[in-house]
Amino acid sequence: MNLAALIESHPGDSIALIDQGNQITYDQLRHQVGQTRAGLTALGLERGDRVAIVAGTNTRFVVFYLAVLGAGFVAVPMNPLSPSPELASEIAAVTPRAMVVGPTGVPSVSGLSADVLASVDHILTPRASDIEGSISLASFEEVPPVVDVTQSDLALLKFTSGTAGSPKPAMLTHANLLANLDQGFAHPSGQLTADDVSLCVVPLSHILGLNAILAPVLRAGATAVLVERFDPTTVFELAQQHKITVMSGPPTLWSALAATPFDGQPLATIRRAFSGAAALNPMVRQSVYELHGLNIIEGYGLTETSSVLALGTEETPAGSVGRPLPGVRLRLVDAHGGDVYIGDEGEVWASGPNIFGGYWGNEEATAKALDSDGWLHTGDLAVVDDYGQLRLVDRVKDLIIVSGFNVFPAEVEDILVQHPEISEAGVVGIPHPHHGEAVRAYVVPVPNANLEADDVIWFCEQHLASYKCPGSVIIIDQIPRTSTGKIMRRSLG
Repeated sequence: MNLAALIESHPGDSIALIDQGNQITYDQLRHQVGQTRAGLTALGLERGDRVAIVAGTNTRFVVFYLAVLGAGFVAVPMNPLSPSPELASEIAAVTPRAMVVGPTGVPSVSGLSADVLASVDHILTPRASDIEGSISLASFEEVPPVVDVTQSDLALLKFTSGTAGSPKPAMLTHANLLANLDQGFAHPSGQLTADDVSLCVVPLSHILGLNAILAPVLRAGATAVLVERFDPTTVFELAQQHKITVMSGPPTLWSALAATPFDGQPLATIRRAFSGAAALNPMVRQSVYELHGLNIIEGYGLTETSSVLALGTEETPAGSVGRPLPGVRLRLVDAHGGDVYIGDEGEVWASGPNIFGGYWGNEEATAKALDSDGWLHTGDLAVVDDYGQLRLVDRVKDLIIVSGFNVFPAEVEDILVQHPEISEAGVVGIPHPHHGEAVRAYVVPVPNANLEADDVIWFCEQHLASYKCPGSVIIIDQIPRTSTGKIMRRSLG
């Protein structure tokens, strides 16, 4: 089945999308997608050609995404706010035949060199004058049907976040993405109905927004309220206005909502609240519960797994991401490839029909990620308890080794943010002449704080073993993060 066929069977007058107050029914969405599919086909693109989508979280993105898939092409979502050099690198990696650009992405695409722009055969923009050489699609009386696909047909090339190196395009098939949808709906927390209204504040250029928020809505015939730029006050207003029932987002969303004043009960209609893409601070989870009565459900997944691997329930203990989705197999493995005991840390290995096929044009990276038995080596460290609940510890690649002892940055960061004058923290390893590596902390003080590095080090010494304590502390204004809240450690140090 082609993923684009998700929208074909729902009642025509049901609302599919709400975008800046505009309501788009499923009939209207099918019409727009069909017209765009016809336009893309008329350009002479061939099955399997890559089409880059540089657009914000709006109707334009959804229409082009479904049209690209429905025509048998491969969608390549790119962050519309990426600097031009980053876009140029991604374009060179996947060589798209066409590029669809929304208003948000015009400045970055306009900054591309003439050579890069010339490497793309067709650039489509809302107005042909937006970018030199770009075109707009015409209207068509005849619309080609959604093409049939096979198990191996690529649907998506999605660049990984690149927190531990250069971003790489992960290859995801229609079968991968649909399998993860089915797995999510088979989980008690993942089921949506046609009556649900889901708020999408996560960029659709990210796998979380694309296949864990948008796709379940389209599968259920529900409604997605699209938000291009996150603002906590606007979220409260939209939640009340549209009676939002489902909301998902990274920890940064929930921490912002917990810190923003509000009137009444703006989130009273929400029946399911999810957090993913990074670890959720238990204090934030508790604050959201006390302020809004929401028991946030945590999940865990990767781009390479089509999104979700494990998901909790409202009864899952804080700090746990729950159990594997139905159809997902997980192992926790030690450095020698053996399964660890319950309660011991191990790298998460994953297997299932949702696992990607490798990285586009990068056999070396693919071989490191996927073994010969089909297990994905995630690079994430976790422990499992007696009840099968999974708790993430840290990234293998982020591990700091001090005099032979392992230091997990997340553990140190959890202590740092407990300091009353620290709002955010990031920890990295730096070279040390005697210990191999040393711990360095980057901290953001709360407003009007009088924070000093020595005080931060002393605070850590009261809670951590000496080898885990930062040897240096740098006070900064902001921790660099990805669009979904993950710390960009390569930008620190």
